[in-house]
Amino acid sequence: MNFIIRWIATAIAVGAAVWLVPGITTVGNDAVIAIAIGALVLSLINIVLKPILQFISLPITVLTLGIFYVIVNALLLELAAWAATGLFGSGIAVDGFGAAFIGSIIISIVSAIVNSVLGGKD
Repeated sequence: MNFIIRWIATAIAVGAAVWLVPGITTVGNDAVIAIAIGALVLSLINIVLKPILQFISLPITVLTLGIFYVIVNALLLELAAWAATGLFGSGIAVDGFGAAFIGSIIISIVSAIVNSVLGGKD
């Protein structure tokens, strides 16, 4: 049940990023399904790869006082966009690292707010 709440929160956050960031768009026929697929892939990547990458990049994150953590999030967003469109033919498309950087900040903020409202643990 916790994964479904996190998926919904991520889908709302990805929808906000698609709406706010000019470099992030939906790919596929239906925007809602594309956002749901993109959020699903992003949630799965965050569950599997994010802890590993956080551990590996811990020294750089400490030296940069946590700023490198945003770069890791941006890279995971680009990976999720690539995987969703490659596997399902639908999802989100990120035009470049700048869009991924701004999008990851928006997704993190909106996801934290929605998770706190819905009661999902982050």
